[in-house]
Amino acid sequence: MSRTAQLPSGGQELEITVRWSDLDVLGHVNNARVVTLIEEARLRWSGRHQPSTLFPDGLVVASLIVDYLRPVYYTSKLTVRVGVQRIGSSSFTVRHIGYQDGHPVFDGSNVMVVLSSDGKTPRKLDESERAWLSERQFDQAEA
Repeated sequence: MSRTAQLPSGGQELEITVRWSDLDVLGHVNNARVVTLIEEARLRWSGRHQPSTLFPDGLVVASLIVDYLRPVYYTSKLTVRVGVQRIGSSSFTVRHIGYQDGHPVFDGSNVMVVLSSDGKTPRKLDESERAWLSERQFDQAEA
């Protein structure tokens, strides 16, 4: 999957702290720790919007894709742009684009599946959930 990491309009920018423990022996952030930084950005983004009231039975990550574009370093501020990329029938995709020093360093996406009341099976998104997700969607021409 080849994607460009140009900054789409929409979404929200978050500053994420890179920890010393995220570094590997080469002095940059370990690739597995980038996934943790993506998770942190997604959780902070969703926490600002209170999705638990919309998805009371929960969400699960069904897929995670990360394109590593440049090394992530401890010494530079990490900014992550987070937004909804796609809305499906029972899932949606959240995209995370990380930047340091004005350059894209990673481009990741999570497919999130909405669970039914049994907490085990997917259910269809309702109209209020679709509206909520649409308000947080990247511009489709750019995402």
